[in-house]
Amino acid sequence: MFHHVKELQFNARVSKPDVRFAKLLLEQFGGPNGELKAAMQYFVQAFGCRKAYPAEYDMLMDIATEEFSHLEIVGATIQMLLTGVNGELKNAADESDLTKMLDGTAAKETYINDAMINPHFFLVSGGTPTLTDSVGNPWSASYIMGMGDLTADLRLNVGAETSAKMVYENLLKFTDDVYVKESLRYLMTREVAHFQMFQAALENIKPNFPPGILQSDPRYSNKYFNMSKGNDFKGPWNEGKSPEMGEDWQFIDNPQQRVEDTNGLLDEEAKGTDRTEKSVQKDNKTLSKERKEKVEKANKPENGVMSWSVYEEQVEAQKNNDNKNK
Repeated sequence: MFHHVKELQFNARVSKPDVRFAKLLLEQFGGPNGELKAAMQYFVQAFGCRKAYPAEYDMLMDIATEEFSHLEIVGATIQMLLTGVNGELKNAADESDLTKMLDGTAAKETYINDAMINPHFFLVSGGTPTLTDSVGNPWSASYIMGMGDLTADLRLNVGAETSAKMVYENLLKFTDDVYVKESLRYLMTREVAHFQMFQAALENIKPNFPPGILQSDPRYSNKYFNMSKGNDFKGPWNEGKSPEMGEDWQFIDNPQQRVEDTNGLLDEEAKGTDRTEKSVQKDNKTLSKERKEKVEKANKPENGVMSWSVYEEQVEAQKNNDNKNK
């Protein structure tokens, strides 16, 4: 259930119209890293964890709804930046106002240039925001990413918030409007906040690595293949212990020779790890059973009825209470 409050979450303002920046800002309205993408991604992901992970479901729905609020802020800002375009285009019966606005060759050339920057504003949308990115590509559901596994989805969302934050950071460079800047800074800051929320939610799920259920093959999980020659660098990604599983990194300096010596890695041995194929298969079964039982228990029908909300349970509880009072 959604309830729309007509005031914006943040008081968006602009000091003057700016068709050019309105075009750039479309990137966060209908682009692949924009607010609609984020809202729909988190909204869709939430369905899969409604029963098994009710706390994370609540978080996903709250953030998804806030992203719709951010979409409204972006749309309102674009509309204000297009002030003047909408009204002039409605003057279809009399060209006098438009002629006045385009008084002089320079003014006409400016108008034509603005139209060419984004013809949709002038020819199709009538001076309103369009669900496209900044170069006119229509919004697509293909932007949405979700794997149906909460730990994987949360990692995807951390990446989504990172990309959106960077877009706002770049947008800030292309406007001098102090009011627009304050809205962009607010929206950018909320991306940082959501990043932390998703990260915290991921850490709250144990175990959360690797994403999914099946464990990795111990023969290959800690191998670093030096696939380029030249200035080779060492770091925590190829020396010391791996950050998630605590295995010792194995640096393979000559990958081609290693492949040839091990029959295409089929004969590769596990080194620098306590994990074995036997322990991996045991962990696979243990985690599979745990996740299966958790989901089935959470989705078990109450009184022979599957109910998304608690209405059915409340009705049954009321019946039982009434019977006790008779």
